[in-house]
Amino acid sequence: MKTYVTVQGDMWDSIAFQQMGNEKYVTDLLSANPEHLQTFIFPAGVTLQIPDVSEDEPSSLPPWRRKA
Repeated sequence: MKTYVTVQGDMWDSIAFQQMGNEKYVTDLLSANPEHLQTFIFPAGVTLQIPDVSEDEPSSLPPWRRKA
């Protein structure tokens, strides 16, 4: 697990995309930071825990759209 310090205007989905590679990890990000569940738009300087993501999860994309 790593940490991320927010910049003014960060939101959960943008942090998940930027730090974890995909917005689908928002739920994991929220679970790792329960003390900030009521925050929608972050101020600068909030330290968040960024959980490790597993690439072993099955893709919901059709085969022709998946990365090789």
